[in-house]
Amino acid sequence: MKLSMGPQHPVTSHFRFILDVDGDAVLNFEWDVGYTHRGIEKIAENRIYVQNIPVVERINSYCDSIGTTLGYVEVVEELMDIQIPDRAKYLRVIAAELNRIASHLYAVSLVGISAGFETMLMWTINDRELILDLLVKLSGQRITYTYPTIGGVRWDMPDGFKEEALERLGYLEKRLEDYYRMMAWNRTFQMRFKNVGILKSSDAVGLGIVGPNLRASGVKVDVRKDEPYEVYDRFDFEVPTGKNGDSFDRASMRLKEIEQSIVILRQALKDIPNGPIKCSPKGSKVPPTAPRGEAYSRVESARGEFGYYLVSDGKSKPYRLKISTPSFRNLPALPFLCRNIPLGDIPVIFITFDYIPLDVDR
Repeated sequence: MKLSMGPQHPVTSHFRFILDVDGDAVLNFEWDVGYTHRGIEKIAENRIYVQNIPVVERINSYCDSIGTTLGYVEVVEELMDIQIPDRAKYLRVIAAELNRIASHLYAVSLVGISAGFETMLMWTINDRELILDLLVKLSGQRITYTYPTIGGVRWDMPDGFKEEALERLGYLEKRLEDYYRMMAWNRTFQMRFKNVGILKSSDAVGLGIVGPNLRASGVKVDVRKDEPYEVYDRFDFEVPTGKNGDSFDRASMRLKEIEQSIVILRQALKDIPNGPIKCSPKGSKVPPTAPRGEAYSRVESARGEFGYYLVSDGKSKPYRLKISTPSFRNLPALPFLCRNIPLGDIPVIFITFDYIPLDVDR
């Protein structure tokens, strides 16, 4: 029989899965997306460049706002040949890594509750507030920050921000051991997640998987290392990888990446230079038009590589903006993995890929 999961299912979010099942066995899997489509790429053609920052932010606003908007402002800056000051680059990295931690904590909370670990949900959601508080102090907003702007960032860090950030990062670093004890080192969790949804490295590369899910399959690929942007080439950090590429490795990868984000943040907060936060100390206006041409940028967001391809016809609005999003690129893994498996494994596999419907639909 055919079974429809979603789009109001508590696990699938605004996706719908069409499953061919024989009793408890899933024989075939098809995804049905589009429930949150808003035509963002088309909207961008009718806004001037700076007005598009909050537009593209809505692709992945409630989880990784900075990782989403950073690629857009970078591609505009490349097209307009705008050089931003070092302090602004450091502030962008600080905001991006804080947002990465908040996003991964949210992902871990969903993994926890999907497996019945309600305590894990409460721990991570509460600790996430500590990071969101820092982002509020930095940007003035709790979820949609619109913090990176063309030519720099909107606000400088306030007095006392560095000390408070280091204190909270120290708390979170100690807290990670509790997360590992509750989840990764927990025998019950291992029994439920290990050897479920194994995605081999060759298959992950062939399917075009990106981000933590690709690294969980043992492929050491990270734009921050492979093609450094902003000031990532000035920091010493590791790119963690998994061994088996199963649901356990994908869930654990978020915890490992939080550790590395803390390492990056400590260095960025220590080494951040003085100076302006925009291309001009007085905040000069963004050029009203971009020269004819095209540009491409890519950044490593919390869910993987974001790609922005921008075409300009010399006017004040983009001629074309094409966005390559990580959740969409990770989507082929579901029909590949979700065949000839028990029905109960579908939520486990899905939740460990950390999909965002808005990211898929755009």
